[in-house]
Amino acid sequence: MNKQKDIKEFLNPKTIAVIGASSTPNKVGNILMEKLKKFKGKVIPINNQIPIISKRLAYKTVLHYSKSIDLAIIAIPAKFVPKILKQCAKKQIKNIIIISAGFSEVKNFKLEKKIIKLKEKYKLNILGPNCFGIFNPKLNLDATFSNITPRKGNIAFISQSGALWSYIADMNIGFSGFVSLGNMSDLNFADFIEYFNKDRSTKKIILYIEKVKQGKRFIEACKNSKKEILVIKAGKTQQGIKATISHTASLATNFEIYKGAFTQAKIKLKESLAQALKLPKQNFHSKLKGKRTLIITNAGGAGALLIDKLNQTKSKPNKLIDLLGTAKANDYRKALERIQKDYENILVVLTPQTMSEPEETAHIISNSIHKNKIIALFLGEKSIKKAVEILKQNKVPVFTRVI
Repeated sequence: MNKQKDIKEFLNPKTIAVIGASSTPNKVGNILMEKLKKFKGKVIPINNQIPIISKRLAYKTVLHYSKSIDLAIIAIPAKFVPKILKQCAKKQIKNIIIISAGFSEVKNFKLEKKIIKLKEKYKLNILGPNCFGIFNPKLNLDATFSNITPRKGNIAFISQSGALWSYIADMNIGFSGFVSLGNMSDLNFADFIEYFNKDRSTKKIILYIEKVKQGKRFIEACKNSKKEILVIKAGKTQQGIKATISHTASLATNFEIYKGAFTQAKIKLKESLAQALKLPKQNFHSKLKGKRTLIITNAGGAGALLIDKLNQTKSKPNKLIDLLGTAKANDYRKALERIQKDYENILVVLTPQTMSEPEETAHIISNSIHKNKIIALFLGEKSIKKAVEILKQNKVPVFTRVI
């Protein structure tokens, strides 16, 4: 099978089925339907209970739709995914994005092995699971959870952390594409480096890496690339490695080995996303008061990068609380209320995802009994302007570009 051809269809579909499409605001299936309203192709909602979604006729399964489907996006509870994959195979849908979480990242290895077996049996191409989606501006295709859809540009971003996309998509930068790899049960960095190397609108490729699969193929894909490739690596320190394991089940290898591989692959290692994107980076270290540090975040990737950064200072991170991308203001409030240990620094990290509530979260921070220990890291630009104003008015240190 020509995998390169399949990858091309992945980012250039004419017909997309959203399995788990919903009419309920803030549900993943609803956010995807809203985001795909501008897509230049056809969107087919799949829901076995609701007949009309977003003014479109919905189908009980992909098998109830008579015409061909290029790409299926699955956004349903993890336990039902194997059944859906069998339906997709029967319908001859080869390209599938699994947004659903609840696999190896939560130690449910058995379920992930099941989808890998189905992928092999039916020769499917799977992106994910535990994935943030894809973006191709040429087709107005935004199947992600970022608050802002960026303009067309010449930078491609391939990432194991979806939430980092919601941070950089919020900046005034143009992109030629974005791919969230999630747990990489099938498709990985090499597949999409090869794709963007052939994409005429891409001039530069940026990678956020926790771990690499198929190391030799990765090095070859990078070596063969005519485009400049920059990499940001999480898991430079032991604590950083632990954070990547809990994020996407990434058993990261020693950082020195990665450095050697990057040199071999002829790609440039950058300290931060801000550096890779040539953004003026902010330093929050002067606000740190002591060694005991707690991180509360809605972005596992941002948490992992911060842990590496803190380990290079005297303020060692003691604990990371990952509220996940679905976190609302109330989740931050609960996390702050549950703090029992005496931390000298509390880093509250927010990336602007569709479910995020930046202003409400800023108010919660401003009224917290821990306010004097909090440093707010609200990553982005457009979506967090009001929240930054609220924090500044309440004399809470706030930074927007620290990773």
